[in-house]
Amino acid sequence: MRTPVWLEGLGDWSWPGQGGAAAETLPPPWVPAFPPRWEPAATAPAPVSWRRARARRLIIGALLCALATVCAALALHGQLGIERLLAVAVAPSAAQSPPVSSASSSQARLLPTLTPVSHDAAGSSIDEASYSSLSLHGQGSFLVYLPAGYAGTTSHYPVLYLLTGQDQQDTAFLQIGLQGQLDRLIARHAVPPLIAVMIQGGRGSNNWRNLGALGYESYILEVQQLIDQTLPTVAARDARAIVGDSMGGYGAMNVALANPYRFGVVESWLSFFNGLEGDLRADRPIFSRLGLHAFVYGGEEDHIANPEEDAPFAAALRAAGADAKSAVYPGEHSLETLEAHLGHMLAFAGRSLSS
Repeated sequence: MRTPVWLEGLGDWSWPGQGGAAAETLPPPWVPAFPPRWEPAATAPAPVSWRRARARRLIIGALLCALATVCAALALHGQLGIERLLAVAVAPSAAQSPPVSSASSSQARLLPTLTPVSHDAAGSSIDEASYSSLSLHGQGSFLVYLPAGYAGTTSHYPVLYLLTGQDQQDTAFLQIGLQGQLDRLIARHAVPPLIAVMIQGGRGSNNWRNLGALGYESYILEVQQLIDQTLPTVAARDARAIVGDSMGGYGAMNVALANPYRFGVVESWLSFFNGLEGDLRADRPIFSRLGLHAFVYGGEEDHIANPEEDAPFAAALRAAGADAKSAVYPGEHSLETLEAHLGHMLAFAGRSLSS
């Protein structure tokens, strides 16, 4: 096992510790607060006769019996569950997005607002958003690539999620040319028009895993659900790809294997795969039925993430039913190596996405 190294500056990163297999973790359920409790006025009731009181009790009893009968009939036909009777929201399953909260309610969770950052000559734009993250107990943020023509169409788009390496900013992907590469690939019809979400990590992100109070794996899923609620996405497994570099490459593979019903495409760049064997074995029945598109690659001169691990892990993915490819390219553990192969990686992910 190679010794982790902490580096600074453009294109340098590494990871703390080793990854471990984890069960699928859902984002924190966004359950609306219970409605306020209305207390009865503290006034003395007016005196009533025993006959009137007895009649009132009989009427109330009859109404309650009728209501119970109706509720039981609806429940038997699947039209009314105990959750609706109690007005409590149910946590979503791994393949679903949570219900969108009503904007008119003062207790509703506010969705993040996208703020334009820049536009380019091809017509695409970069927006940013920040919000109060339940998973991080603090601020979460991300950048969004919106393709040319986005503002004037009613189309729904597949989504590419990108995870950074340790101490990288989400702008690192823009520095290596992601916007221009996507512009060209979409213009040539090499990939469908898509949305790309660059999630900002942070110190202590620990390979984008949940650890203690910082739930970075839950944070990824939280952002994915926010994007499906906020933007016109194709909210389906085969229309979601997740990729990352170095520590983000581990995070992408980890979250894809731990949540096999959520992402249909995964790429890991200049990364490692420690402790993922258990999830991969458990996913065999799912991948044999639903498939998975995967690409992993390393750098020949990478002295941080061992490139010799890529081909064996791709073979293990194929054995589990995935369409997996691997490569070892010339280059070190740097953004320069990523930049040299970014177009190829985006093309693989884009072609694998359904739209």
